[in-house]
Amino acid sequence: MENRKKVAFYTLGCKLNFSETSTIARSFNDEGFDRVDFEDVADIYVINTCSVTENADKQFKQVVKKAMKLNDKAFVAAVGCYAQLKPEELAAVDGVDLVLGATEKFKITDYIHDLSKNDMGEVHSCEIAEADFYVGSYSIGDRTRAFLKVQDGCDYKCTYCTIPLARGISRSDALENVLKNAKEISAQNIREIVLTGVNIGDYGKGEFGNKKHEHTFLDLVQALDKVEGIERLRISSIEPNLLKNETIEFVSKSRTFVPHFHIPLQSGSNDILKLMKRRYLREVYTDRVAKIREVMPHACIGVDVIVGFPGETDEHFLETYHFLNDLDISYLHVFTYSERDNTEAAEMEGVVPSNVRAKRSKMLRGLSVKKRRAFYESQLGTNRTVLFESENKEGYIHGFTENYVKVKTPWNPELVNTLQDINLTKIDEDGSVRIEFLNKLAEA
Repeated sequence: MENRKKVAFYTLGCKLNFSETSTIARSFNDEGFDRVDFEDVADIYVINTCSVTENADKQFKQVVKKAMKLNDKAFVAAVGCYAQLKPEELAAVDGVDLVLGATEKFKITDYIHDLSKNDMGEVHSCEIAEADFYVGSYSIGDRTRAFLKVQDGCDYKCTYCTIPLARGISRSDALENVLKNAKEISAQNIREIVLTGVNIGDYGKGEFGNKKHEHTFLDLVQALDKVEGIERLRISSIEPNLLKNETIEFVSKSRTFVPHFHIPLQSGSNDILKLMKRRYLREVYTDRVAKIREVMPHACIGVDVIVGFPGETDEHFLETYHFLNDLDISYLHVFTYSERDNTEAAEMEGVVPSNVRAKRSKMLRGLSVKKRRAFYESQLGTNRTVLFESENKEGYIHGFTENYVKVKTPWNPELVNTLQDINLTKIDEDGSVRIEFLNKLAEA
């Protein structure tokens, strides 16, 4: 059995990419390959790429270099979003042998006939219009949670975004397939499933390979809530215009869905939202937050925001800053705008200098720290349930409550991958929260 080939994977970008990498890895397993860590010597290195920020491009080259250092004879394949958008550019990177776009990446084992190095990367990338079929995926990276892909692609035309160019039209997994995958995950003693996709609130669209659909996101959430054996379900990121009041109400009463929402805002200025071609104005966002707070006062609400978009003046930025400062949210993910080829925004006037972008980003990151702290303080003294993770970090074990408060307690291997009832007692110097167990057995 010595001659089994070894394959290693590296994922750049989002949770959706992680779930797809896992699915691709399982296909190698079926073909008789052994999976090893990316730090190990392998015959094939597969890099799942991302196109969301400029940095992802630079990271890709560093990852290829790392693979070549481990084994300069290894076969290197690039798949994913960046591979779809700029296949020739990736193929030209020293060491890359194969580049597969959006539809080909799931058939990667068909393309690896002989593992001899190519002088120039071979490219197989479809016209993105052909990316109209759906491949279900889920990832099991650690024992405590899994990412379950329910939807792919996007029909929105936001002016800064390359995802529709990289992933094609919005399409969904059939409901029975999502439920089948959820059951497979729960059978592996995984406590939490995070739903992922490009635009998951659009779930249902393209369920039958065309625009017809029978199910909505609410149907999906209601059906998943009934799956036996799943203890926690988390909605990753959902557009404010697609997060309906019925869904918020359902989550508030649900058996398994946790009170944690991540809702992209992108700007707190209606002028900028219009330039971005977002499908809502800030008033809709205010309504969503108010609705969540009304039915789940303890919910955690995360926000995506972009700074330095073309045309964003100091006034627009301050509008965003004050809007977020006044909003009852829990943390921010701050993105500094970067120009992407073939997007409308890249041609727009009013380019914001990079030092101004950096300053705005820093201000919002500071606001995020303040918001998270205030949210954690509001939770002190409350009883919650925590799911403990598997790592021993400097003598402590960490975990997250259902409403996404990060907690820590002295390391105890028996707590790994267990749900424990706890009381949140105080905020530690590192920003995580100390706890007391409500069940004395957990301390023993």
